[in-house]
Amino acid sequence: MSDECWAKIQSVQVDPHVPTKELDTLKWLQGDSGEAMAAFTFGPFYRLRRSKLRDLLSQDVDIQYNKRLVDIIYSEDGKDVTAHFADGTTASGSLLVGADGARSSTRQLLLGAELGAIDRLPYAATFVQRKFTKEQALYLRSFHPLFLASAHPRNNFAFFGMQDATLADDPSSWTFFFYISWHSSLQEQEETKNWTDSQRLAQQKELAKSFCDPWKSAYEWTPDDAPVWYMGLTAWDPGHDGHRWNNQDGRITLVGDGCHPMTYQRGQGLNHSVTDAGQLRDALVKISQGANQKEFITAFEDEMIWRGGTEVRDGVANTTLLHDFEKVKQSPLFTKGMKKTET
Repeated sequence: MSDECWAKIQSVQVDPHVPTKELDTLKWLQGDSGEAMAAFTFGPFYRLRRSKLRDLLSQDVDIQYNKRLVDIIYSEDGKDVTAHFADGTTASGSLLVGADGARSSTRQLLLGAELGAIDRLPYAATFVQRKFTKEQALYLRSFHPLFLASAHPRNNFAFFGMQDATLADDPSSWTFFFYISWHSSLQEQEETKNWTDSQRLAQQKELAKSFCDPWKSAYEWTPDDAPVWYMGLTAWDPGHDGHRWNNQDGRITLVGDGCHPMTYQRGQGLNHSVTDAGQLRDALVKISQGANQKEFITAFEDEMIWRGGTEVRDGVANTTLLHDFEKVKQSPLFTKGMKKTET
């Protein structure tokens, strides 16, 4: 990001009116009683609106939407790579970077549909984004201005946070974001794959009945026909045997969720994606100055796979332990907090 762009980072916070603290505290409540279980201090912590961040980063960038990658062709001279898209168009260059998300088409083309496929985990969550009345919003936000976590003795995990508080003086305009996650076998996920939003929300409301506030009240105040977003949790470990791809002499690589999609309860996915971008940028500068492309892209991948793979494994362990109340304090979120993986 340019200095000019970075100077606007406060404007893309979920609450642009609250300056980012050098240190902040994530409170952790026991889900049934509301008693404090722990508090993690870390910082600076930027809680950003994804849509606003995307708009900020996309300024002066040529983005072409609705492109679906279907094939990758490498030139015989070892210098170029060409991406072929479903609409019949192509794009060629000296490096193709697959930053195409957790179900990356690039990864599946590199490794095959089976090895490149996302791994499904036996946990699920249903997300709600909701506005409330002024009085309700002020009450819900009184627990913490930005974020709050909870573990329940019934082996559920929950999160509550601010999604958008652009209008500081109008609490009824604020959007909150909350969910309860639970152990959900792959069989259960398959059997409920056609559930409606109202069924998903009814399931969440039933779980919330045994929770403390803010979850209990937030779900009670959410209309039964409100839209929700359900997902079974997934991950993909780039350090797993057979997952190392051939970078074709440094002409193709993966970054972000394309390389290391992870569960989200420790909040590290974006952090690692940003780190990937910075590390790749440094490698490209060296390559532009005459360094060997295969050597530097491979070195970039070695570090990324080690770092990202470690976080993927920590994330899966974290998710497993967060849904086992007797072991929850052994989870990386408790033992490491929100601190970055040391390199």
